[in-house]
Amino acid sequence: MDVRAVLAANLPDLAVTSVVPLGEGLDNVAFEVDGSLVVRFRKDGDVAAEAAVLRAVAAVSPVAVPVPVFASGDRMAYRKLPGVPPAEVDVPPPGVLDTLIGFLRVIQALEVDVPVDVDDPAELLAEAAGRLGYVPAAYRADVTAFLAAPPPGRDHPVAFSHNDIGHEHVLVADGAVSGVIDWTDAAVVDPAYDHGLLFRDLGPAALAATPADLRERAVFHARCALLEDLAYGTEHGIDLYVRKSLASLRWVFSPLR
Repeated sequence: MDVRAVLAANLPDLAVTSVVPLGEGLDNVAFEVDGSLVVRFRKDGDVAAEAAVLRAVAAVSPVAVPVPVFASGDRMAYRKLPGVPPAEVDVPPPGVLDTLIGFLRVIQALEVDVPVDVDDPAELLAEAAGRLGYVPAAYRADVTAFLAAPPPGRDHPVAFSHNDIGHEHVLVADGAVSGVIDWTDAAVVDPAYDHGLLFRDLGPAALAATPADLRERAVFHARCALLEDLAYGTEHGIDLYVRKSLASLRWVFSPLR
């Protein structure tokens, strides 16, 4: 991937000093240019739909999101947002939860032309059952009881949402939320899913702030997502995922008792 050639073609007046790898996931490979620009290559498909989503969200969002400087084919560039994930600071800013709850309220009211991607709760529960072996003995009974209970039904409203607003996709800087990144998975989904991720990562106050009609499904999604992160972190040696998942077990598997 010749980042300099891509920049020369799309931003010919930009003087480039440094290009360094920023990271690689299942969907994208990203590079940082001069500490201020991100150039990202999608592994499968083009970026047109995601660029349209980012522009639509940026027009109304109370939180900064990446705004494409250019988007063409499999590549996109945007200004790097400041900040680090909340897990990387000693004490997350006190307003993170209120900001993100307000953020979800705004974006979940948007009508955006994206695919519908509503997970089958029964399938999620079956996948979660396969991860029981990663759970410490002290929590095994609570998790086993969850796995034995029926999943939520599928007869619920859907809405546009980020669809992956976990700890790694939120940035904080100077005592506030500075951005929400990685919109690759944005879709029309169960709106309770992103609320569940906030509950998993930010604790019981996030569940209390979740709209009442979403709360039970948010708990379900938080539990499934926690087990997924715990398994993924253990299998791939990602200590942050393991530590956060183990810390979250005590509130994620207790709120409905």
